Amino acid sequence: MIERKKQRSAKIGIFAVAHHTYFQQFEGLYENLCGYHKVFCDMVEESGVEIVDLGIIDSNEKAFAAAETLRAASVDLIFCNMITYATSSVFAPIIQEVNRPMVLAALQPRAALDYTKANTFMQLENDNICSVPEFIGVANRLGRKVQDCIIGTLYDDVQAKAEIAEWCNIAKVLHDLRGARIGLMGHTMEAMYDMHADPTAISAAFGLHVPLLEVDDVITLYNQVTEDEIAEKIRLIDAEFDMPEPVSDPITSKLTDADKYQAAKSAVALDKFVEKYNLTGLAYYYEGSPDSLHRKVTTTFIVGNSILNAQGIPMCGEYDIKTCIAMLIMDRLDIGGSFAEFHPFDFSEDFILVGHDGPHHLKIANGKPVLRSLKKYHGKPGHGASVEFKIKEGPITLFGITQTADNRFKFVIGEGYSKEGPIPPTGNTNTRGFFAPSTREFVKKWVMEGPTHHYALGVGHHAGTIAKIAEVLGIEYVIVK
Repeated sequence: MIERKKQRSAKIGIFAVAHHTYFQQFEGLYENLCGYHKVFCDMVEESGVEIVDLGIIDSNEKAFAAAETLRAASVDLIFCNMITYATSSVFAPIIQEVNRPMVLAALQPRAALDYTKANTFMQLENDNICSVPEFIGVANRLGRKVQDCIIGTLYDDVQAKAEIAEWCNIAKVLHDLRGARIGLMGHTMEAMYDMHADPTAISAAFGLHVPLLEVDDVITLYNQVTEDEIAEKIRLIDAEFDMPEPVSDPITSKLTDADKYQAAKSAVALDKFVEKYNLTGLAYYYEGSPDSLHRKVTTTFIVGNSILNAQGIPMCGEYDIKTCIAMLIMDRLDIGGSFAEFHPFDFSEDFILVGHDGPHHLKIANGKPVLRSLKKYHGKPGHGASVEFKIKEGPITLFGITQTADNRFKFVIGEGYSKEGPIPPTGNTNTRGFFAPSTREFVKKWVMEGPTHHYALGVGHHAGTIAKIAEVLGIEYVIVK
């Protein structure tokens, strides 16, 4: 029943390059190359992106015109399709004038030449790699960077298709970072130095805006919630969650009707809040006075947050905007992005519990997530409904965003495995995380990189993709191994 509020999308510019002299010398070459270029464009479009196709650029004049078109189109990424040899003059104006990540694609129509029939025409049709070193060398001399070069064949090349799809996913991340509105509401949880972040520095690094919002803005909307809206949200909650009896933790109980009602009402208010302020995501923390409406509302966002996470709106507790951005990046890669930290080790079986209280990404839950009533939130004021689950079994990726002594951002990335086994029935998420070479060694290496104590948790192994995003953004990164 939970659908995205905003579909993942991106706009990708594509141009092919060629040497115009060939077309005067070899009849039919231009038409063949146009056909190969269409195959490539179709392959890109299959990844669910909008393309801006500039066709074949075979002169310097066309290159300058293409640069104007790509700037005006505000593309998120550019593929340069190396369909044959071309001089760098047809490429240099574009990489110099258009400030967008550039990926070269050198995909031969033939896996190998037919040497019994080989001729110059056939060679030119398959000369995709020939000018790649020239292009990258010239880009370096211009002070620009080619982000990647995809090498392979145009047909039935699984690896090449996967690399194209990866860059299309990266474009979707870049598309939604640019101009995103990640709200901040309340204040940093007292004494958590690692949570502090400068909104201007965040805007500079990620190209997004940080609206500074008041808790009263939510309270105003909360007071407008209708009983019909609450009933509709309760139907969604009943469909998406299990509500079992308590097990071993005395601060938990079976979800009460009062806590479910309150969670639903706060969730509706959050929906209205996200819509009114056009939020891409939100990081917040607020305590309020005992028995105040402010405390009642802000401490019962957990269920609504988790639903919004599954709808593509990252919601992050403890005012942790850095992890909220990591959650957004993971969500736009379509790999989840749950709010997480390290919990106790299991030295007997060599794993560590990874999870958190508060908001989680329901799309990556292993089975149906659980709701429990908590009589108290450990370390925080308030009580109410809380979400418990472990993420899907299999490969997992950890992604934290921290800051260095000079206040520059740094990505800390790692990969491991989620494996089957019981988790504590505490009303919080927990996953059994196994890491190489041993979990103890991995965690030691991770903490020595100076991360914050939070990170985003996703499914699959995607450290390399997140590293490429860091390179595009010009942000330092480390992959912990």
